[in-house]
Amino acid sequence: MKIKPMVRNNVCLNCHPIGCEELVQQQIGYVQAQSPQNPRGFRKVLVIGGSTGYGLGGRIAAAYGWNAATLNVSFEKEGSEKRPGSVGLYNTKAFEKQARADGKYAESIYGDAFSQEIKQQTARKIAADLGEVDLVLYSIASPVRPDPETGELYRSVLKPIGSTYTATSLNLKNRTLEQVSIEPADENEIQDTVKVMGGEDWQDWMSVLRQAGVLAPGCVTLALSYIGPEITTAVYRDGTIGQAKKHLEKTAHSLSESLKDIKGTALVSVNKALVTRSSAVIPVVPLYLGVLFKVMQQKGLHEGCVQQMYRLFNEKLSGDAPQLDEQGRIRLDDYEMRQDVQREVMEIWHTLSDDNLKTAADIDMYEREFMQIHGFGFDNVDYEQDTPVQLGFEDEWVK
Repeated sequence: MKIKPMVRNNVCLNCHPIGCEELVQQQIGYVQAQSPQNPRGFRKVLVIGGSTGYGLGGRIAAAYGWNAATLNVSFEKEGSEKRPGSVGLYNTKAFEKQARADGKYAESIYGDAFSQEIKQQTARKIAADLGEVDLVLYSIASPVRPDPETGELYRSVLKPIGSTYTATSLNLKNRTLEQVSIEPADENEIQDTVKVMGGEDWQDWMSVLRQAGVLAPGCVTLALSYIGPEITTAVYRDGTIGQAKKHLEKTAHSLSESLKDIKGTALVSVNKALVTRSSAVIPVVPLYLGVLFKVMQQKGLHEGCVQQMYRLFNEKLSGDAPQLDEQGRIRLDDYEMRQDVQREVMEIWHTLSDDNLKTAADIDMYEREFMQIHGFGFDNVDYEQDTPVQLGFEDEWVK
């Protein structure tokens, strides 16, 4: 079928398989062009949520930076006669096709990463194929999580706490500014968001892997977080998602205590704001990214997912002691939060209008990256050709 992007309310409802492969190839090419300096080097890596965004970038950085064997766990949808499958399925198949051709171990388990069944299946596969893993990257971004005992569904919400949040946002379809208001969350919504996006499931994963004996001595487990600038604080860091991220960070400390006897470490990496399928739907964030990208591009500081994850492994985790802030977190948002960067972003922010939007922010770059994470917008992909989309979990990639 011929596939054209379907975008509604800053959400892309479909993807292009060949474009997904192109994105993966570009990320692989970036890592191959680098010269890794990290003497540690992870060799056997489990990525929980490794099919898109930071999880995919981390998998590629580990596989092509240090020749690591990588196992991915992700929830995907198969393609059908009527519509493409999920972005993550095409990303994963494209990556594994290339990695295996290059002689690397690259496997996936498809299913609900929140379930005990998938956790146990993953532990068994590690034991059978790899013996143990020395890095566990936890990169789950899901709006819903079933209770592991009752099956009750917890749903996360993106809301402020205490008062209504009103701010300027970007209407990507019309490329105009608009005011958005979000009502505050109630206590149940706060608790449910923490249940979905906090550290409880991460801790459960590590408990299962520990009991199965598949964590290598000195293993590292990493979860990803975000803090962000002042203009997003009310809806993000001080909102429901921020409460979940704070819980995630507290979980890292308790996990490190539980891993002491095998000299393991649990860490949280506070990463840079990027265009991901999750961030695109957060009010204010797309507009902030448009301004941020313009400033960081001018300063030569802009990074995408794979550049961030490569720098995480190669610099922040190099040597015997990781680089941590006073709260014990890795700060991979260090370029974004530089004083000169944030000062210039704020100066531009306070002058934004429909009249100067095209010059004050790099909306073209934001939209290009948004489309490309769904496989659209690549100059070397023929979007007029018929494209096979019926790719299942057991099928090999066919271009």
